[in-house]
Amino acid sequence: MLAKANRITSADDYRFIVRRGAKVAGAHTVSYIRSREAGSDARFGFIVSKKVGTAVRRNLVRRRLKAAGREFVDGGATAVDVVVRALPASSDADYAELRDELGAALASRGARRRPVEAAPRVATSSSTVGSAPTVASAEDL
Repeated sequence: MLAKANRITSADDYRFIVRRGAKVAGAHTVSYIRSREAGSDARFGFIVSKKVGTAVRRNLVRRRLKAAGREFVDGGATAVDVVVRALPASSDADYAELRDELGAALASRGARRRPVEAAPRVATSSSTVGSAPTVASAEDL
């Protein structure tokens, strides 16, 4: 579940983001994204109408979208408000499809991310053709 600080709760906030945010359409969702002041937490809100399906299907889609939002918050997404409107096609989408679509929407709008420690780079060299790649240290780069 998303923490209270990462949820959009007021109707006024939903309305403001949907009206003034950048619209990014996908196959299963339409995302409205609005930047916030630097250093603030990312916030997510979800709209899943009855067109998506029965209450069980709507709640399944909502839970999957919340889990995807949580993954991006844990991954360092910051300084952005996102309202995700689920389209009827989202009832047939699995978690990975919804997560990838939300990630593409955030990436297309240049959502800022907190700096995270870089993963080690794999060094490749033409002199070691046929050998396994080695992990390069920061001094080697």
